[in-house]
Amino acid sequence: MMANIVHSTSRRLLPAVLAVAMAVVMGCGAASALIGPSGGRVGSEAPEFQGIVNWINSEPLTMEQLRGKVVLIDFWTYTCINCIRTFPFLKEWHAKYADKGLVIVGVHAPEFEFEKLTGNVINSANSFGLEYPIAQDNDFVTWNNYSNRFWPAKYLIDSEGVVRYTHFGEGDYQSTEDFIRKLLEDTGADLTGVAPSAIIAPELAPEARPGNVTRELYGGYQRNASRGGIYVAQEAYYGGSERIVSYVDQGDHLNHRIYLQGSWFNGLEELRHARKTEDYEDYIAIKFSATTVNAVVNPLADSPFEVQVTIDGRPLSVEEAGPDVIVTDGRSYFKVDEGRLYQVVALAEYSTHELSLSSNSDNFALFAFTFGAYQDGP
Repeated sequence: MMANIVHSTSRRLLPAVLAVAMAVVMGCGAASALIGPSGGRVGSEAPEFQGIVNWINSEPLTMEQLRGKVVLIDFWTYTCINCIRTFPFLKEWHAKYADKGLVIVGVHAPEFEFEKLTGNVINSANSFGLEYPIAQDNDFVTWNNYSNRFWPAKYLIDSEGVVRYTHFGEGDYQSTEDFIRKLLEDTGADLTGVAPSAIIAPELAPEARPGNVTRELYGGYQRNASRGGIYVAQEAYYGGSERIVSYVDQGDHLNHRIYLQGSWFNGLEELRHARKTEDYEDYIAIKFSATTVNAVVNPLADSPFEVQVTIDGRPLSVEEAGPDVIVTDGRSYFKVDEGRLYQVVALAEYSTHELSLSSNSDNFALFAFTFGAYQDGP
C-alpha cells in the first residue's frame, strides 16, 4: 500500500431507486439539509473542486488539469456503512483502469464533527486500502457545488469535463463500470484483456423491505428533531439543549427506537454515558430487524475502553459476533480506541432481536446505529 500524502490548501447490486431507498433505511443515505445549487446534473459541466481543506494521496487536483481523463467523483464519509460496502468495487476499478485514464477522487464530506480530523480520514483510508486521491470537503463546498444529497454518491465525468452518469447509494456496479469502460474507450484506451468486475454484489434478504429493516438511529438530538425523537424511557428527551437525563427503561421495546437506562448526556451529535460505573448497569438498548448491526462510536478521551454487547439478554456467540467483537470467558465486547464504525453483529439470517450496549466508562459516546439486511455480506 502506498503511503498517504496530505496536502493542505487555503483555507449492493440493486435497481437505482431501491438502492437509494435502502441506503436511507440502512444507514448514511440522504442529507437533505445540505442541498446545494444546481451543479452535478448529467450533461452539465462538472463543478470544480472548491473548499478542499486537505488532499490525501495526491497533490491538489483541479477539474481543468484532469481534462483528457475520465474522472469518477465518489462522495463518502468513513463511518458510513453504505460507503464502506462500495470500496471493493472502487479499489478494483482504480487498480484496473488508473493506467487506462481513469482518475477516482474520493470527496470526503463528514457526517460528524470528529470525521473532519485529517488523521482520522488518513487512518480510515489506510485501513480500507484506499490509494486513490481523497479530498477533504469539510465545509461541504464541493458537495454543494454538485447539489449532492447522498453518501455514497458517484458522478462520472468524461474527458471533456462533462457529467455523463450519476448513481446514488449502493448497487448498480455493473452499470457504473460499463459507463467507465465506454468513456475510457471513447478516449482511445485499449481495454483488451481487462475484464469487467467478477465481484458478486450481495443480495437483500427477501424480508428486507423499507419499513421492515431498522432505520439508521442517531444518538444526537440534532438529527432526531426532524424524526419526532427516538429516545423512549420514563422521561423521554428529544432535544433542544444539551443536558444530562436519568432514564429508566420500561421494557416492551419497539423497532426504530433507542431505549436508555441510567444517566446519559444528550448531545447535539451523540449520546454520552454521563457517569462512571462498575457493573455495566447503564445501557443503550434497541430492538432491531436486520442481519448486521454497526455502531458509530467516538471516544471523548485518549484512554481506550470496552463496550459490552448482549443479544436477547445474553452474550453474542462467535457465529453472531461482528468482526470488531471479542467473544471470550462468557462475555462479548468490543474495544474503543478511535472514532469509527464498529461492526457489532453479523447474523446468518435476517431476524429480529434485542441488542444492548453498555460501558463503565464515561467516555462512551454513541453517534449512530446502522444496519444491513443482506443474505450474505456486511
